[in-house]
This record gives sequence, structure tokens and C-alpha cells, in this order.
Amino acid sequence: MDERKNILGDVINMAVKTNYSKNGRAYFRVSAVLGTDSSGKRIIKEFYGKSKSEAESKKREYLDGIKNGLSIDNKNLSLGNLMHIWLFEIIRVSDKIKPSTFERYEGIYRRYIKDSPLYLIKLDSIRTLDIQRYYNSLSSMGKSKNIILALNKLLKQFLFYAVDEGYLIKNPCVSKRIVIPGENTMSKEVDHLTDAELKILMGNLDGNKYKEVILLSLGTGLRRGEILALTWDDIDLDNNMINVNKSLSKVYIIEGDETRERKQIIQSPKSMHSIRTIPFPESLKHLFRDLQVKQKINKLRCGKSYKNSNYVFVSECGENVELYNLANNWNKLLKDLEIPHKKFHALRHTYATKLFEKGVPLKTVSELLGHSSIDITADIYTHVMPKEKTNAVEKLNSFFAENL
Repeated sequence: MDERKNILGDVINMAVKTNYSKNGRAYFRVSAVLGTDSSGKRIIKEFYGKSKSEAESKKREYLDGIKNGLSIDNKNLSLGNLMHIWLFEIIRVSDKIKPSTFERYEGIYRRYIKDSPLYLIKLDSIRTLDIQRYYNSLSSMGKSKNIILALNKLLKQFLFYAVDEGYLIKNPCVSKRIVIPGENTMSKEVDHLTDAELKILMGNLDGNKYKEVILLSLGTGLRRGEILALTWDDIDLDNNMINVNKSLSKVYIIEGDETRERKQIIQSPKSMHSIRTIPFPESLKHLFRDLQVKQKINKLRCGKSYKNSNYVFVSECGENVELYNLANNWNKLLKDLEIPHKKFHALRHTYATKLFEKGVPLKTVSELLGHSSIDITADIYTHVMPKEKTNAVEKLNSFFAENL
């Protein structure tokens, strides 16, 4: 019986013309000399196929890749291994990446790459289908489309780096064949204060330590971090203008896989479009005058322990306002006034909603808010748009009524 198997194997090998056997299976093996290493030893790579033509085809594809810039050092390099190097040794030290942005990138890597099926895949064998299958599995586990989109965006950015460095010939994330699974998240009405809630809020701010912060957010639409990062140099009291150029944030400063420290920092705003100069209502000018007086009183009261700075909003001892303290104060204020809970960001949404209700054009509102495009503004404030369309048609109706 064994003799028959050997004879049959020999016949098959002769027919297919294989020249190498491993684990009882026959292959055709070809090799290529890629150069020499630092010690002068030849670098040889072997290619295997079920036939000579298949092995030669793999060899040609690889050598063509080298001609097009493919690195020969990626034989045992996994996607996850290089992505970790890219993230911590290149992205983290870049002066173009904000700490909050790196915190977001690191979180995506830690949650969706580090222990994923993609981590151990060899870079030179990663395919679009591997990525698609992983996205499908995330979707089936209940991950939202937005999460998968964020992962794909970061993965695409990393794989462009891999292509530039010669580890890949092309970026498998760019393929139009990749489909981001999941349902499109429908735009929902943003949380904003009603007229009744606004009346209650504004009638009960006296004595609140963050009264000026709340009213400035409501009167300018500035983000919480943008307000708390303002310095007196940013305030033009003569022309009622505010120069927005930085933001206060609380982020994890990440030095390595195990070193994570949460700190409150001043950094550049959310985007380049967030750097802007905006007006504030004349009726709010007294807020800044009141703050200047308050700071002088606190400075005398605290004496040498007062921390001199140029920030507009500071604690009684001159230090930057703690985001955590502001959030707690806001939550308690709403609870005491029996207003349904809303994030502090609802003040910004209320500002924008009121502008739309007053007939301010979409483009103007978008610029005041610091959005990168009017599409973003329109998408966020869709709840206002139907009302504005109705108002526009009613104006046209008045025209016809007067002239027909």
C-alpha cells in the first residue's frame, strides 16, 4: 500500500514538476538573491508554488515590488508591530499632532488594533479582504459605523506611511471595494435650552462662581475650552471682539504603553477654522469689567499665594479653572433649577439656534462657530432648517398676497 502511494506521488510530482517537499506535500521552490547584509552574507528569499509557473509568478511580483520601492526588511514585520512604532516614535513626537489627537489615536490603536486579528498579519501579505472581514466582525459585535470609520481613517493614514517607507506597494485601505458596515447615524436634534429654560437659568445666575463663563458661552457660542483659555490680550473691549486662538483641555499625556498621566493643558483649538475673531454683545462688556475687579480683589486677598497669569477666567487663587469643577457646578445648577440635564455644550447649541431663529445666514453662523464647512453646521442644526424654510416661504406668500 505504501509503495503504491510513493509511486502515485512520484507520478504526480513528475506531472506537476515539483522540486521540494514539506510535511508530505510537494511544492516547486525558486529563490532570488536580494543582495548582501552588513557582514557580506547573501540575502536569499525563497518562493513556493504548486507549480513552477506559480512560484515564478510570486517571485516576479516580489521583485517588481522591490523595483517600485518595496522594502526587503519586512519579511517578518507585522502590521501591529510597525503601527506601534509609527504611533509612538513618529506621531507622538510630531509638533503637528495635539496631545488630545494623539490620545484619540492611541485609544483607537489600543482598542481595535493591539489585540485584533490584524495585529499579527504580515505587512507584505495584508489584503483589502482581511480589513473588510475585520470591519464586518466589529459591526456584528455592535460597534457603530462611526467607530469603524474612525478606525479606517487611522489605519489608512498608517498604511500610507507603510507605502511611503517601502513596506507595501499599495494601500489596501484606499480600495473602493472596502465597505464600512453599519447603519448611517441619523442626525438628531442637538440639546439646547428652550426659551422657558433660558429665562429660568439667566434669572438665577447671581452668586454663581461661573456666571461669566456661562453667559459668555451663551452670548458667543465659544466652546468651553476656548473660553477658559482666553487671555486678556485676546479681549478687545474697544471693539467688542474676541480673538480665539487656543483651548484648554484635559487629556492623557501618553509616554508609552504603561505611562499615562491625565493633565489639563492649553493647546491649539479644534481645527484651523476654530482660530477666529468674533464679536460679543455690547451687553456683555460689563462681564469683563467685573472680572477685572474680581481678580484684583482676589489678588489682595490671597497675597503671595496668588498665581499671577494673564488668563481671563481663573480660580480665586489665580489658577486655571478646573474643567471638572465647572462641569460639577453646571450639573448642580441645572438640578437645583429643575432644568432637564444638558451638557455645558448645550449653551453653544442654544447660541447657534437663536441666531438661526433671528434669520442669520448659515455661512455667517458657521464662521462664528468656527466650523470647517457650512455642511457641518447644516448637519448639526437640521432641527432649525425646516422652520427657516417655512419662514422663507411665508415671506414669499406675503409678497403674492400683496400683489395679486
